[in-house]
Amino acid sequence: MKATEHPFYHHLKKYVSFEDTDFPKILSHFETLTLAKKEIAMQAGNPCNHNYFVIKGCLHMYFTSENGAERTVQFALEGWWLTDFLAFQNRTNTDFNVQAVEKSQVLCISNEQQELLLKEFPVLERYFRTIYQIAYGASLIKVKYVYDLSKEEIYLHFTEHFPEFAQRVPQYLIASFLGLTPEYVSEIRAKNRS
Repeated sequence: MKATEHPFYHHLKKYVSFEDTDFPKILSHFETLTLAKKEIAMQAGNPCNHNYFVIKGCLHMYFTSENGAERTVQFALEGWWLTDFLAFQNRTNTDFNVQAVEKSQVLCISNEQQELLLKEFPVLERYFRTIYQIAYGASLIKVKYVYDLSKEEIYLHFTEHFPEFAQRVPQYLIASFLGLTPEYVSEIRAKNRS
């Protein structure tokens, strides 16, 4: 695949400028992983050493509550990043798991490689700052919806504004992400079909 055909090349170009000839050098800091459906990429209790960029597929990040329930906190489709950003930054253990929702191909960069990448290509500091700002803003919006909307409104808003997730992600994971039960999501869906 030519550099200019790579999905990550196009993603980077949306945010920063760099020479096309530099892309192979940028890409050399990453490892490409293929994850099977339900395969764990990052496991709670272990050091958070990697940040994941989805080329193809879908990932979700979740924790397991004291009662054993899995609580999804984030999803990532093509063109999205996913990691425990705080643990990644601080090089500490994570409380979260990252798992493939479907067969996925991801770029993976370690703490060390990201530092080397940013020294070699300082323009990517701006890229990562922008990505982190977008991720933080999305988290704030989610919190606002939890406070402002009813449970039914939260579900309807999510499926209306993020149809790509609603079509690809199993309902039980969407329910977990929105703080709902799968049974309640089924009730909402049945009500809106009639």
